[in-house]
Amino acid sequence: MAEITLTVQNKHGLHVRPATQLADLAGKFKSRVEIVKDGHAVAARSIIELLTLAAAHGTVLTVRAEGPDAAEAVAAVEKLFTSRFGLE
Repeated sequence: MAEITLTVQNKHGLHVRPATQLADLAGKFKSRVEIVKDGHAVAARSIIELLTLAAAHGTVLTVRAEGPDAAEAVAAVEKLFTSRFGLE
């Protein structure tokens, strides 16, 4: 298992466009990728579940992955977050 804590840095938070990017990215890995906010975990492959997190700017999230490419999945998600989803 691989895990990292990240902060939503883009000013509009995890809205539909970044949630779609995150779900698409998570779907490229064999590992199960989850996003956790305040103890509530959702599947990173599900846009709807990601949106239920209501992750605004500054929200702290935990990304965890379990499977054969877990470390790569977490690193890719971290890169997506730090790039602010290419929106800013």
